[in-house]
Amino acid sequence: MLLSSVIIILREVLEAALLFSILLAFSKQFDINFKWFGLSTLLGFLCALFYALNLAEISNLFEGVGQEVSNALMQYVIYFLLVLYMYNYVRLKSVRQIQIHSTYVLILLISLILFFAIIREGSEVILYVISATHQKEHIFPVIIGVFIGSGIGISIGFISYFILISLSSKWAKTTGLTLLTLISAGMISQATQLLIQADWLPSQLPLWNSGEWLSERSVIGQLLYALIGYEATPSPLQFILYLLGLLLPVSLFIIQTKININTSSPKNLSVEQK
Repeated sequence: MLLSSVIIILREVLEAALLFSILLAFSKQFDINFKWFGLSTLLGFLCALFYALNLAEISNLFEGVGQEVSNALMQYVIYFLLVLYMYNYVRLKSVRQIQIHSTYVLILLISLILFFAIIREGSEVILYVISATHQKEHIFPVIIGVFIGSGIGISIGFISYFILISLSSKWAKTTGLTLLTLISAGMISQATQLLIQADWLPSQLPLWNSGEWLSERSVIGQLLYALIGYEATPSPLQFILYLLGLLLPVSLFIIQTKININTSSPKNLSVEQK
């Protein structure tokens, strides 16, 4: 029970911790004060608690699949917020003098991402603790598992943050955007799986089964699930949407990079000087 608790809590905490670490490291590059995110974090925890305590009513929505649908919708919302954030981040990194309203756009996007991420992951932790501690013999190992799993996940988040801020601007940007792209595409995969379970999307035979050499329930499998949405038996639809989830931000990066090159070319610079 202890090991299961550690793995489950680690999976939920790690995804949120990585998001926090990357977004806060990027915020430091624009001199954004972290106090802006305190309110969204507090509201996220309160909403996560409300969601967990009212799960019975939520589950009855949409003909009994309210939990799956609501979780999937939150994952999709976080994905599109992340794409918008990454696009604006790449755009603003090429601007020599950043305007105040542009910084506010980043603050708003980060606040919304953290808000929904805390609701999504925090409610899962609360629900697990409530359900696992119904039996008295499980209370102690579950509590210990929560502390260990949370400690490992938060520690990885801190380490990721300090690594990112210690890197050069170019490497921090490349590393952070790569991780955010993988995490966001993983959310698309997770949300798609939830909608398949809810019969909102068609069920299909899996493309492959990698569970024999890397189980989803193993520590590495859970870490990969949090990082890239690892699935041992992905369906064709799940795999296609995962690839599209990767393609969208990458395409926007390429388009914005070309715009940056064109606007910073000697010809354009000479026109601006005139």
